[in-house]
Amino acid sequence: MEYMPVRIIIGAQWGDEGKGKIVDRLSAESSYVVRYQGGANAGHTLKFDDKTIVLHLIPSGMFNGNAKCVIGNGVVIDPIALVEEIEEVKTLDVDLKDRLYISSSAHVILPYHKVLDQVKEKSRGKDAIGTTGRGIGPAYVSKVSRVGIRMSDLLNEELLEHKVQSNLSDINNALEHVYGHNHLDAKKMIADLKPVIEAIKPFICNTTELLHDALENGESVLLEGAQGSLLDVDHGTYPYVTSSSPTAGGACTGSGIPPTAITHSLGITKAYCTRVGNGPFPTELDDSAGEKLRKNGQEFGATTGRPRRCGWLDLVALKYAVRLNGMNELALTKLDVLDDFKEISVCTHYELDGKRTDIFPLDSHEVEKLKPVYKTFPGWLQSTRDISDFNNLPEKAREYIKFVEDFIGVSFTIVSTGPKRSETIIR
Repeated sequence: MEYMPVRIIIGAQWGDEGKGKIVDRLSAESSYVVRYQGGANAGHTLKFDDKTIVLHLIPSGMFNGNAKCVIGNGVVIDPIALVEEIEEVKTLDVDLKDRLYISSSAHVILPYHKVLDQVKEKSRGKDAIGTTGRGIGPAYVSKVSRVGIRMSDLLNEELLEHKVQSNLSDINNALEHVYGHNHLDAKKMIADLKPVIEAIKPFICNTTELLHDALENGESVLLEGAQGSLLDVDHGTYPYVTSSSPTAGGACTGSGIPPTAITHSLGITKAYCTRVGNGPFPTELDDSAGEKLRKNGQEFGATTGRPRRCGWLDLVALKYAVRLNGMNELALTKLDVLDDFKEISVCTHYELDGKRTDIFPLDSHEVEKLKPVYKTFPGWLQSTRDISDFNNLPEKAREYIKFVEDFIGVSFTIVSTGPKRSETIIR
């Protein structure tokens, strides 16, 4: 069977690469946009028509075109946060009827997941992972432990009450005797959920069947990841990772779309690097250049507001992400952030224990010991904002981009020169 384009949008770094803008830009040409993993710890910022909105769960294809937006089975959903987001989207005159679909198999984040996330993170002390405290990890733990509550369970009040009470009997025991925390009340939890369940009930359905039918009908699909490849629970800088698989494999399991249907794997990378939370970051800059990247790029978490750690573009890590995900196209974002730098560096390889390597290690202890080796370029020192033709970019900016393309072996099909939808070069 031949399929219409099925494109995965994948973060090629530690997240925050600008995936939301790219998904928004491409959604006008898509029939479906599917969020396939993560939870409300992701924040995808969209700027258009002088409006700004941050989406945490609803796919970023809601505002450009008429694509049907699916929250896939691989996502863990905080129903209260979802209803708040639905109400915010409605204020922008978007009708969600026949536009939003929520997988009945997606797992639910309940208040006890948030409490567990926060008390466990606090108990780690200096070894804290740097989670957002929104219950994402504990919800995935419940899922894998086979005690999770799914969206379909919300539609059966008796079953929901039984599952919540059963789970809380164990959780309250741990909260009291391990963490010294007060018990949580099952009846109050369920009472608080009732109005929320009524609000999301119309959107819950079998989204896997929906997407299989779409593929057979020749409709195009965008699969939207959250976080980034280097935060993948299997392939990232473990244990400083997210609790799901943002990589290409996660797109299939988190949506129900078969791997044979995937036609494009589009990696998103900034023109530099950032990271939120703890964990190794080889090219991190603790100097004025790092602060300038943070200031120019407004590098503060869309979900938490935390300042992001900043550094030069790491081509070793980027090449690892390209190979890991089978990326056959790339998008470069935030090129404009570099507009006023006299010199711009990129990491071309590492030194590890005095030896040169061009392999991204899989052991975080080794990643922490890496010393980046840089190639430095002269800056272009002129604005790239509002440029929509690649040939109109400054010559030095084009040379910088070409070097990265040649090094990685994949071309940039999209170059973003600002946060707005219009500030985009399609090649």
